[in-house]
Amino acid sequence: MAGSCDYCDKEAKVHLTQLVGGQVKKVALCDSCAAEKGVTDPTGFALAALLGGESAPAPGPTPKPSSGGSRSCPGCGFTLDDLKRIRRFGCSRCYETFREEVSRMLSGMHKGVQHCGKVPEGLMEQFQRNKRLEDLRQRLEHAIDAENYEEAAGLRDEIRRLDSQEAEAGSD
Repeated sequence: MAGSCDYCDKEAKVHLTQLVGGQVKKVALCDSCAAEKGVTDPTGFALAALLGGESAPAPGPTPKPSSGGSRSCPGCGFTLDDLKRIRRFGCSRCYETFREEVSRMLSGMHKGVQHCGKVPEGLMEQFQRNKRLEDLRQRLEHAIDAENYEEAAGLRDEIRRLDSQEAEAGSD
């Protein structure tokens, strides 16, 4: 069960988490309490105000003052120091605000900054063949558009060869 609302006994459907004063605070609300507290308008809601018993602030972002000249997110007030300490973003706008810093952090932790996912064992060859076919089909379209029919014929033959290999592999 999702649990009950922190303000009434109805089932909580809205769960909020925010960094307040260096601590993670969580609130569970039912739909009606969420609407009453202004949670349905993310630009006009601050969890700190809700936790303090105050009503929701006027619409608009409420960035907290940054310490030491650290840049803060215009959406939630999260700073780079908060990100480093909590290791989570405060809101979706943090991704854009701290793009450069996060990119540097990721390149230090991983081989690259683009997630490629994992391919189950045994499917890598099929994955690479499908990627190659997709590339060849795009190149074929460009060659036809450019009226380069010799190149298009070569690409068509390569696509047929790969398709036949796939058909043979599927019949095994």
